[in-house]
Amino acid sequence: MTSGTPPVDHPTAAAAAGIDLAGRTALVTGAGSGIGRACATALAAAGAHVHVVDVDAAAARSVAESIGGRAHVVDLAQAGPIGELPTDIDILVNNAGLQHIAPLTEFPPDRFEHIQRVMVHAPFLLLRQTLPYMYARGWGRIVNISSVHGRRASAFKAGYVTAKHALEGLSKVAAVEGAPHGVTSNCVNPGYVRTPLVERQIAAQAAAHGIDADQVVADVMLSRSAVKRLIEPEEVAAAVLWLCGPHTGYVTGASIPLDGGWTAA
Repeated sequence: MTSGTPPVDHPTAAAAAGIDLAGRTALVTGAGSGIGRACATALAAAGAHVHVVDVDAAAARSVAESIGGRAHVVDLAQAGPIGELPTDIDILVNNAGLQHIAPLTEFPPDRFEHIQRVMVHAPFLLLRQTLPYMYARGWGRIVNISSVHGRRASAFKAGYVTAKHALEGLSKVAAVEGAPHGVTSNCVNPGYVRTPLVERQIAAQAAAHGIDADQVVADVMLSRSAVKRLIEPEEVAAAVLWLCGPHTGYVTGASIPLDGGWTAA
């Protein structure tokens, strides 16, 4: 793989140690690869039954088969199929996302709208249809995979930055409304994660700037990060799993930075 420093080894079984989710059911969007796949794997390792939601049929089925979960092939830009997903969910991980890079003056309106549908409207619909079950059970965990871009802006990412800021607000509303029912809602805010989406960005920026992939990572992506490496999907999944554990019932409405010190400076 490209992207500089070799990945850190973070065994999922170790991340799951001490957290027992047996009897719980989770739904993870964008679970066919990257952060979503790592989250689905970690939750399953902790004992949860996981619904694997992804637009890529082969990826969704592969992950579901590997963790003993159930695959759902859904385009989250379409409201209809979302309504057919299971509603008896204890843990909802809103992870699915996409990126488009262009100046505001050239950003395609249809692409901007598509990003909002997948990254804001779909989480809203999923919350709307799963919260009644959580409320009835008196327990629920909502984890929204936000980003450092839910707290800071970067040029040329109007669609993504807008969506992540909106997801932050939605998460806080869910936290306030869910608190009387034993339901928590939090955001996890990673910096650049070693995912297929980021690898594609690295290749595109290397070509655009005429530099190699390592330079893109060091000089562009990690210029504002104190920790000079990409974060691994398993590290993000470990934070998600912790938020679903037995000692985090008082953690709600929070945005947890996993940004290598980006927002500290």
